[in-house]
Amino acid sequence: MTRFYAFGITPGCCVPEYNAVRGWRIYCTALLAGARGIVGENIQAVEIIFLLLLTFVIVFAALARRLETPYPIVLVIAGLILSFIPAVPRIVLNPELILVVVLPPLLYAAAWTISWRDFRYNLLSISSMAIGLVAFTVAGVALASTRLFPGFDWRTGWVLGAVVAPTDAVAATAIATRLGLPRRATDLLEGESLVNDATGLLALQFGIAMVFRGETPTVWEGLSRMLYLIVAGIAAGLVVGKIADWLEGFIDDAPIEIAFSILLPYASFLTAEAIHASGALAVVSTGLYLSRRSSQFFSPDVRLQAFAVWESLTFILNGIVFVLVGLQLPYVRAGIEGMGMRQLIIHGAIFSGLVIALRLVWVFPGARLSYFLRRHLLKHNENRPTDRQLFVVAWTGMRGVVSLAAAMSLPVMLAGGRPFPHRNLIVFLTFSVILVTLVLQGLTLPKVIRALGLAGSEGGECEESEARRIVTEAALEELDQLRDEDDDRFRPVYEDLEQHYRQRLSALGRHETDGHDGGDLYVRYLQQQRRLMGVERRTAIGLRNAGRIRDEVLRRIERELDLAESRLAQMREEEGPPGDSPLGC
Repeated sequence: MTRFYAFGITPGCCVPEYNAVRGWRIYCTALLAGARGIVGENIQAVEIIFLLLLTFVIVFAALARRLETPYPIVLVIAGLILSFIPAVPRIVLNPELILVVVLPPLLYAAAWTISWRDFRYNLLSISSMAIGLVAFTVAGVALASTRLFPGFDWRTGWVLGAVVAPTDAVAATAIATRLGLPRRATDLLEGESLVNDATGLLALQFGIAMVFRGETPTVWEGLSRMLYLIVAGIAAGLVVGKIADWLEGFIDDAPIEIAFSILLPYASFLTAEAIHASGALAVVSTGLYLSRRSSQFFSPDVRLQAFAVWESLTFILNGIVFVLVGLQLPYVRAGIEGMGMRQLIIHGAIFSGLVIALRLVWVFPGARLSYFLRRHLLKHNENRPTDRQLFVVAWTGMRGVVSLAAAMSLPVMLAGGRPFPHRNLIVFLTFSVILVTLVLQGLTLPKVIRALGLAGSEGGECEESEARRIVTEAALEELDQLRDEDDDRFRPVYEDLEQHYRQRLSALGRHETDGHDGGDLYVRYLQQQRRLMGVERRTAIGLRNAGRIRDEVLRRIERELDLAESRLAQMREEEGPPGDSPLGC
């Protein structure tokens, strides 16, 4: 069976020191290989492979929605099943293409949606997980692997620990939000997965250097390198973000702005890598900065279009990546000699249990220490996390494609022509951890959340309801002022607008009208308005079909109705009077 490299070059080149990318040369090589290196010069075969992957993503994502299961879990299982079907083309995951082409936009999209206020507030706890837990995992695996796997020394174990230490940003976000995880835990998991890629890859650099050269970096070398990696990466990301913010002032065209937004994560990533800093942290910094600035430079029209484009882009990239992860088992298994499948499964299960146990061991004391420092040093008015909350955080340590790409990018050969020790077993153990953490922990997480009584326990929607009330009252105050200043012949306009905003306040539980509950009135208002929009839509289509209006006119009317109906759908989901809580609760 022909082996297709997934949009890139052959993995596992011999390098003395690991680097996620090696500048524009690697970037261009990956893209050129994507055009001709998958199957030689047969561009039709490339199209077929891409269409097959996209078909797999669509079918199994639809199945995941039907099963009400996070799609990363279903896609990985589906890819694993497909890998045993002989008719399915053999597609090999290219690690450099994942790290260069796929990872930057996914990190950028995740950083764009995260709350900077919550990220900054939880920074100490996030650092405990993204730095402390990564170091603890690397050390724990380095020590335990010498006893678990014959032939492993602590240096090889260090490499293995660094590969599996980072959690996956995509899996964490998709699974945590889909399963209704408490907001506080979700903020911590998303922040951890955005930052720990940098620390994990740094540890991997040291590990490969130790195996390749037989050298052990000093503590000072490690700390200074990590400090430079973090500071320079963040600085590079902020510089790119500020330049982009300035350029946005000269652009007022939706397609150009959206294309520019897709360019930015790559520009940030490659800028940081050019100065040997963390490309992952640079992308995160750019995303966080521009997310806060986007309210000033994005028009409503651009914001709607950009959201739709990015939602589709990240879904396609995520889906293809998780299917590819599942499809890798035949190649991972084929590279291991001298071990039966039963022994490999035992090794994979034991190692997966070790990785899960290390996270469980760290989270509880690490969270207690973070709480103590935040409470007494930073003066945060923070409630002490309960054991139930901490267990959920500890149980949500899914690994993903970054770990597999890091494992597959390990050098094949060392200096002197010696093979990299146990490289294929490292790749298999990494695959096992990804499979177990995604499937086992992902599928059991809803039951764990419900059993611990945490489902919906921290809705955190009081801020939203209070903010809606404040902005509505501000609009009413402005409306009164405008009415007093305007001509009396426009009074019906202001009465109609005032009725609209009063209805909105009624839905927020602030008013009652004619002795009826405002929430019931508002629900009926939404129902009837939606029916009237349906009439408008059908009438406009009838006019087009009768040849009385052009298609362009219909599209403009449909766009207005689509936007209005989308807003109604969102309001429908939030129907019922929310709680009357102070802003900032």
